Formats: sequence, C-alpha cells, structure tokens
Amino acid sequence: MKNSKQISLTYFCILFLMGVTVSCSNDDIIGALNLTYLNIPDSSFEAILIKTGVDSDGIINQQMLSSDAEEITTLDLSNLEYGAITDLTGIEGFTSLTKLIAIQHDIAQIDLSDNLNLDTLNLAGNKLLSIDISNNSKLVLLDLTANEMNSVVGLSELGKLRDLDLSWNYFETFSISSESLQVLHMSNNDLYLLDISSAPNLKNLLLTSNRLQGLEVFSNKKLETLLISDNELQTINLLENHNLTHLYITSNSLDRLNVSFNQNLIDLKVDRNPNLSCIKVLDGQNIPQISKSDHQELNDDCN
Repeated sequence: MKNSKQISLTYFCILFLMGVTVSCSNDDIIGALNLTYLNIPDSSFEAILIKTGVDSDGIINQQMLSSDAEEITTLDLSNLEYGAITDLTGIEGFTSLTKLIAIQHDIAQIDLSDNLNLDTLNLAGNKLLSIDISNNSKLVLLDLTANEMNSVVGLSELGKLRDLDLSWNYFETFSISSESLQVLHMSNNDLYLLDISSAPNLKNLLLTSNRLQGLEVFSNKKLETLLISDNELQTINLLENHNLTHLYITSNSLDRLNVSFNQNLIDLKVDRNPNLSCIKVLDGQNIPQISKSDHQELNDDCN
C-alpha cells in the first residue's frame, strides 16, 4: 500500500510539472504570436538603432520590434560610422517621437505623417526635393538646410513653428503665413520673390546670396535682424522697422537708403553698393558699428 501511495504521488508530481511546463510554453507561444515588427530595410538605419540600443534584438535583420520604437522620444541618427541612410522606412512606428535628427545622409524622401508629436526636426544635408509636414502641427523648429528643395507642403498647418531654416536649397519664390514664426533663414537659394507679409512676429530674417530685387517688410514691425547682402536690391523701405538692430545689406544695387527711423540700429553694413553714396540718418543718430565704402557717407540730408 505504501509503495502504491508513493507511485501515485510521484505520478501526480510529474503531471503537475508537465502542466506547468506546457502552460509556460503556451504563454511564450502566444506572446511571440502577439509581437509586431517594423520593416527597417536600410541597414545603415538599423545599425544606428542597434548601436544606440533602440533595436533590442541587436541583429541587422531588416526589422525591429514595434514596442521598441514606440517608447522612443528622441532619435539622433547623425552617426555616419555605418554609412549614409537612404531610406527611413520604419520611422512611422516611432509614434512618441518629439525630436528627430538625421543630418548629412542621402535621404531623398520621407513620410512623417504618423509622427504626430514631433516638435523638432533636423534633416539638414540630405537629398530631399520636397517634404510634406501637414500632420506635424507641433513642430517648433524645422531645419532643412542644404537639401535640393524647392517646396514644402503643409507649413500653414504649423501653428507653433518658431524657427525655419531653408538655406542652401533651390527656392525661387516663397510665401509663408505664420503668427508664430520668429526666425526665417533662406540664404543661398535662388529667391527672386519673397512674401512675408503674413508673418508679423518675425524677428530674424536671413536672406544672404539670393536674387531679390525688392523686399516688403512693412508688416514685420518686430524685425530685429535683417541680413540681405549679396542680392540685387535696388531699394528697400525700413520706415516701419523701429526694432531693427542689425542690417547687413552689402553687395546690392541700392542707390538710396534711409535708416533714420531705425534708432535701435547698432550694426550696419552697406559697403559694395556702387550707386549708394549717401545713407540717410537722423541728426545725432549713433550707430556703433558701421561698414561702408570710401565713397559713402552718413548724412541727415541725402537730397
């Protein structure tokens, strides 16, 4: 009888352990079946994700766990150790992303329609021809310097945009309507027409090396810095820009310039305007830093 009880107890223990094992195995299988993956076809992109600990499996296999991506708020892909990224497919899975930096790569197109939380985007030094940021309404800083762009879709949707850098691109015309924009950098483009009349809070405007023959800044009363050297300006009216502190307007075709209404001006560069001999100032107006050609003078009477 004793042996019979021992055998029964042993049998029960074996069955119990088998049940636990089977149960655990089933849980593992169900968990594995519930895992979802993002497609990451670009090996350079995935290598950086592995290097930074984002892709947890640590293997370049053209995929990563969706759950890994969903946790990330900041992603800096500036590391060129693994070669240039050409394809950011998979970025759509980073739904919590607020900051994306991917500079000096070979990215020609990108879909950010699912990255709704982005507030900072830096894609400088890529090969983008255009970009659609219609869904990225939280953007505060957008840097697209040194691409191959001539258009941006969705700027009107960016109600929080404060700083926009489109320098070193191929824009010929540009218009923006934004109550929030404070900094616009468009140097080294092919601009011959710029409309900023609907950007009333603009403070810093950088337009060096374009083809502008004229510029209207009547509506930009908060403007503090205007850098517009190396253009084709023939005239500019600054009568409404009382907050202006820095004006760089060298290498243009000006034949007259009135800064007598710009009493806060502390830095003025007007040299290399061969037809400009007199710059009108207010009697007693003090401009601490002035760069001008020998044939130019500051005078309260330029008639």
